[in-house]
Amino acid sequence: MENENSSIAHFEDFSIEPIHEKYAWRICDFVTVNSERLQRYFPKTLAKNLTPTLSEIFVEQKVREYRKEEEFLFVLKDYESRTVIGLAYIKELDWNKKQAELAYCIGYQYEGKGITSLAIDALSKYAVSDLGLQTLQIIVHKTNIGSVRIAEKSGYTWQKTLPKEHTPPNEVPLDMELYELYA
Repeated sequence: MENENSSIAHFEDFSIEPIHEKYAWRICDFVTVNSERLQRYFPKTLAKNLTPTLSEIFVEQKVREYRKEEEFLFVLKDYESRTVIGLAYIKELDWNKKQAELAYCIGYQYEGKGITSLAIDALSKYAVSDLGLQTLQIIVHKTNIGSVRIAEKSGYTWQKTLPKEHTPPNEVPLDMELYELYA
């Protein structure tokens, strides 16, 4: 498995790095600045990072899960400011089926710059080549046009609608769209 301190990928303005304890405060900053963006599709991540203390607990848990290969959380880090500009998960791992889901979010000030597409391409390659996964999934709401574009641009193809797949806080369950990529 990849060393927790090494980057998965480097780009001109940012890198993708495995979760590490040093990111707790920066994740708290990222989440609080982007709380409105995260509340609908990342309510658990938001709730677990509202204070620096909560972020420390969250990061410790995610580092343990990473080491145990139960879930992989990555930070997208801006080179210049060294801030966390996004998060990407490889989650819902099924090692028997060699399948996992990718989930991602980007800070509002970095949206529309192609960063998330580059990150999902790199993480998809990493999941196949380094983790040996064969089927990758992205689950998005049809109104989240940016996420749909990222999935399609990264080679994922629409498979089906998943009825009542996700329930945002204080909303009715939403049908979600399943996109898959096969190695």
